[in-house]
Amino acid sequence: MSTSKELHRGRLIDHIGLVVRDLAASKAFYSAVFDVLNIPMGGSDERNFWADELFVSAPGSAEVQGELTGRHHIAFQARDRAMVDAFYKAALAHGGRDNGPPGERPYHPGYYAAFVLDPDGNNIEAVFHGEADRSAASVRIRF
Repeated sequence: MSTSKELHRGRLIDHIGLVVRDLAASKAFYSAVFDVLNIPMGGSDERNFWADELFVSAPGSAEVQGELTGRHHIAFQARDRAMVDAFYKAALAHGGRDNGPPGERPYHPGYYAAFVLDPDGNNIEAVFHGEADRSAASVRIRF
């Protein structure tokens, strides 16, 4: 068994941290959302959990000291319209509130998205940009 770690990174952002009031409520919400988006979740304990480049922490966690900030917007990529629809249903069933049902948006042709507010009022989106070819699924980093 290898002792090295492996990360997969996307494009611009290395990581994003959200500080939430109720870690258990957020864990239930994000677990459901990540399940339908096929995003593995890890690092779950009483202080935080993470998925890909998103770290969700309790206010007392040593990793996120400082002033609490306001509402944030995060958009997750979906592989098709059905995944956007499933994201929306799962989010609403696990503590999310509607902030824009699945549908085409005017941002560019083929932009299909749904928006929900997580338990802390953050605007969480799942978006399918239409059919496209990727040069790679992700960037793999081993250390």
